Amino acid sequence: MATRDARLPLVAILRGLEPERAADVASALFDAGFRIVEVPLNRPGALQGIATIARNAPADALVGGGTMLTPADVDAVHAAGGRLMVSPNFDAAVIARARQLGLFVAPGVATPTEAFAALAAGANVLKLFPAEVIGTAGLKAMASVLPAGTGLWPVGGITPASLAGWVKAGASGFGIGSQLFKPGMAITEIAAVAREFVAAWQAAR
Repeated sequence: MATRDARLPLVAILRGLEPERAADVASALFDAGFRIVEVPLNRPGALQGIATIARNAPADALVGGGTMLTPADVDAVHAAGGRLMVSPNFDAAVIARARQLGLFVAPGVATPTEAFAALAAGANVLKLFPAEVIGTAGLKAMASVLPAGTGLWPVGGITPASLAGWVKAGASGFGIGSQLFKPGMAITEIAAVAREFVAAWQAAR
């Protein structure tokens, strides 16, 4: 089920986030205009980071987990205060559990078959992954056959300079990882890059 959301549709992917820096990193992102934050579960301290960010997030923010591969991952993120489910793949059981708990669901897909299956299972938006492989031509082709209004969020290799081309091809949001955040990155640098992404999105729209 595609859904429109009033939030800025840029997802900050904080892979390897140090739990002790979670509050400061998230604050810099929120101050820059970001409202969706994902902490992938395949690094230590992810649930602690999600809990810290969720406690301190603005009321309109959406915080949750990435690389969520099992229903147990959904339960753990929900218990930590997360309300966003992101995965690199399509798994109907994971989507079903996330929907049951009221999470915003963004599963990873790379083909029209996966995309239609994910929508039928209850996905709110589709994470196009890996975006570098799918490309803008692949996104445009997929958008032409999916239901009108389907949220298509490329993830992988997105930069402020490339963002407009993706929007032109039909992207309605983005997941942004190492181009925005790396462990140990200075807070001032994270804030500056975040502002660049927000400005690029506003210019592209």
